[in-house]
Amino acid sequence: MFLNEVIAQRVFNHLYVYLDSVFLVALLALLIVRKKYLTAIFGVLGGLLYFVVDYGIFHLALGTRTIEGGNMAAVLWWMSMSYGFTNFVWIWLWFSRDEHKFEWTGLIVLWWLACPMIAQTFGENSGQILIQRTTGSYHGYMALILLVGYVFALVFNIIVRDKKKRFPLGWLLVTGIAVQFAWEFMLLIGGIRSAEIESVADKLTTLVVNSLLETNLGTVPLYLIYVAVSSKLTENLKIREVGFWDRMAELNAVPLFKRVKPEDISATVAAAEPNGTVDTVAATIDEPLAPPPDEEQNKEG
Repeated sequence: MFLNEVIAQRVFNHLYVYLDSVFLVALLALLIVRKKYLTAIFGVLGGLLYFVVDYGIFHLALGTRTIEGGNMAAVLWWMSMSYGFTNFVWIWLWFSRDEHKFEWTGLIVLWWLACPMIAQTFGENSGQILIQRTTGSYHGYMALILLVGYVFALVFNIIVRDKKKRFPLGWLLVTGIAVQFAWEFMLLIGGIRSAEIESVADKLTTLVVNSLLETNLGTVPLYLIYVAVSSKLTENLKIREVGFWDRMAELNAVPLFKRVKPEDISATVAAAEPNGTVDTVAATIDEPLAPPPDEEQNKEG
């Protein structure tokens, strides 16, 4: 009964929509300038997927959406492209262990924090939109998708002996929860999420349940898609000839919290001796540098 009463609600003004739309175009342009073409495509497809789910399923099929002060299709299109695009860009950058993944994350989260406050200050008279959906009717389906994905990954990791080819479950879990939690939390403190819901418990329930479930449910299948696509295409859309499991091994060899590009390891492996492997190359990343010849002679003296 507790989870069946979760209500996802947003209240915002028209200036918020306009400002956020400008940011989305700027973010897309920055990705293109930085030649993150595959990331940009994935983000746009993510926005389209969100629209199909939100408008097609949640609104048309299930009738769980209501709106005041705006057009349902237009508002859901913006919302889907806004959080669908940014979420999928974030996910792709973290899956790829991008060398600037924390800078990209900071840029997105900073905007999510600042935009609502700017819009509230300067868009007070621009008109208000209230949109909400109930979630009890389909949370069970979402939980089922989450269960199937993670059970598959867990059983797979138990069965497969080669550690290089296992799912990085900790990284996937952090990514799936962090992406949803970040924008849910920023919407909450920005006065957009659950603005007209007075109960603190209800607000926290929405935050916690959505963070654990809504983006996280697709993390495992999205990672399979990422590995499959990135094994055949580079970020700048050049053709690769890497097998699926070799790509999985490449990614698992990249230190998560060090600025090492996945393509750097790929290039090193390609240039290595015939018997060289991703493991042997990755193992050298953390090795200390050898002392200069002069220093060695001093020690011997």
